[in-house]
Amino acid sequence: MLRIRLARTGANKKPSYRVVVIEQDRPRDGGFVEIVGHYNPRRKPVELVLNRDRVDYWLGKGAQPSETVRSLLKKSATA
Repeated sequence: MLRIRLARTGANKKPSYRVVVIEQDRPRDGGFVEIVGHYNPRRKPVELVLNRDRVDYWLGKGAQPSETVRSLLKKSATA
């Protein structure tokens, strides 16, 4: 099963994340199918960039978002 979740990037104590489509049983930073955006919580305001066409495509194919990505999708829809 495919999931849309965050993959951590960045240095120690300076996290930034990629929003990726990945097999559910793969490691957090393992091989992914596609990068569909990025998220940087350290910026003010928080930086969230999503390719909504690709996110909608993968959701249509049955990919399930993680809880964190689900909340980010809701925030980006209202912004």
